[in-house]
Amino acid sequence: MAITKTAPQDSAEREDTEADGGADDGRHLNSPLLLTLLLLTAVMFQDPIRGALAAPVMQSWMTVFVAVIVQALPFLVLGVLLSAAIAVFVPPSFFARALPKRPALAVPVAGAAGAVLPGCECASVPVAGALVRRGVTPAAALAFLLSAPAINPIVLTATAVAFPGNPEMVLARFVASLLVACSMGWLWHRLGRTDWLRPPARASYEGQGKGPAFWDSVRHDVTHAGGFLVVGAMAAATLKAVVPAQWLGLAAGNPVLSVLVLATLAVLLSICSEADAFVAASLTQFSLTARLTFLVVGPMIDLKLFAMQAGTFGRAFALRFAPATFALAVVVSALTGSVLL
Repeated sequence: MAITKTAPQDSAEREDTEADGGADDGRHLNSPLLLTLLLLTAVMFQDPIRGALAAPVMQSWMTVFVAVIVQALPFLVLGVLLSAAIAVFVPPSFFARALPKRPALAVPVAGAAGAVLPGCECASVPVAGALVRRGVTPAAALAFLLSAPAINPIVLTATAVAFPGNPEMVLARFVASLLVACSMGWLWHRLGRTDWLRPPARASYEGQGKGPAFWDSVRHDVTHAGGFLVVGAMAAATLKAVVPAQWLGLAAGNPVLSVLVLATLAVLLSICSEADAFVAASLTQFSLTARLTFLVVGPMIDLKLFAMQAGTFGRAFALRFAPATFALAVVVSALTGSVLL
């Protein structure tokens, strides 16, 4: 009796499985069909599509987009390779031994270290977390977190290439970024509380060999930084080609408003620091001071950095650190621009 009862159940289960499999097969067959329909639609409407792409606005958009990508991509790739090498092959304990024991002195040393240790902001967050976990004072680690993606050789070289007629922009970016990084480090040392900062629990590349960790880091940074570069290039091209010139002129003509607009734009676009100079250079409607603010704010606080900082150090830290960094970066950039530019 047991066998008799079980057999129909197994048969029913097989029928259900076959039915489910048939349904799955049907769903899988829909994907090529959908792709075919999309291709047929594109072929049917190729003349309107070709006409839209041939419009002067689209030609201008594509020219700016391609120019930004082509100029920025070599610096982005080189920066990603160097930052991955540092994150994987340089032990975090090296920084703990190299920094002074007194936090007030460790902050400027860590901030200046960013000038000789290339890396983008995507790499600086886990490195700063590793420094805190290895015993480096948080004030110094945070100064490094802010300075490394803003004043390293790759970023400064990219800035010089993007602004060939304004070499003073390189010096202004270096000075303003270093001042903000050190000031935020000292501010955290003075006012920060231990319970606001939650160090990460484990190393970023724990359990991996050097080679796999290096290429994992490269793939991660290329995927994230490359995607943000494309978004930034699209936004810059849209601003140049689509937004009415009088709108940008209205914002650019007001010294205070232009600085605030580009500071906010830097946060929203979230462009990698190895590529942001080329986007800033394309915003010719704005003053050098406003574009300097864009270059100082972006590597220190944007949407992706806020998410990374909250995930690494905790939400309580990010909600306090990010607004303070933004406000200080805007003020220091405006003051530095008024003196050096």
